[in-house]
Amino acid sequence: MLMKDSLAVITGGASGLGEATARKIMEEGGKVYILDLNGERSSAFKKEYGDSMGYVETDVTSEESVKEALERALEAFGGINTVVNCAGIAPPGKVVGRKGIHALDQFSKVIEVNLIGTFNVIRMAAEKMMQNIANEHGEKGVIVNTASVAAFDGQIGQAAYSASKGGVVGMTLPIARELAGEGIRVMTIAPGLFHTPMFETLPEEARQSLGNMVPFPKRLGYPSEYAHLVKSILENPMLNGETIRLDGAIRMQPK
Repeated sequence: MLMKDSLAVITGGASGLGEATARKIMEEGGKVYILDLNGERSSAFKKEYGDSMGYVETDVTSEESVKEALERALEAFGGINTVVNCAGIAPPGKVVGRKGIHALDQFSKVIEVNLIGTFNVIRMAAEKMMQNIANEHGEKGVIVNTASVAAFDGQIGQAAYSASKGGVVGMTLPIARELAGEGIRVMTIAPGLFHTPMFETLPEEARQSLGNMVPFPKRLGYPSEYAHLVKSILENPMLNGETIRLDGAIRMQPK
């Protein structure tokens, strides 16, 4: 699938990795509908791209919210053939810390947004994609999820986050196998340390220190590099059912 033919829905598309991916798709001629809770940023973003972009405030954990968002995207573009799941949260918390034990509702919230929210969008978008006319490769759509290197080497304080992202990795292959008969591919990207809004609150010295942990290149990843991998996934039909680490060969230390 070429990016210029992409009719994409991107969760968390108003900032960070999702925003970079949205820009990449639209710059190459595709169209994007952003599903995000950041209305102010999304509205400003839309002014740049006009009819190539739509936005609807969406809670990925809500069945009704996602259903409405996908219907609006379908109405605007006439179809959906690309989904990129970037919505996520990452509050830290030790199992037993100085302030007591890990709050169960916080653990549940991380799982709900990062894992259940991703699955919620996948299941509802896949149903829409099945109605597409297959392209010359027999393909009806591509779904790209976002995990994290924390799925494999999570640090102290990342029990909830690692569990949620490990779940995203774990469901990639079975969903890809299930949807293969419909010509829908499913892939997951596991980014390492990337310069996203989560890191913008840190001082420059701290960002450089984190970047130096990466074997090569010794810096934080750029969101545009994530977007470039999404492009490669879309355009290479043999990429299916796999999780790709995008991390400069970093392996996170315990803390």
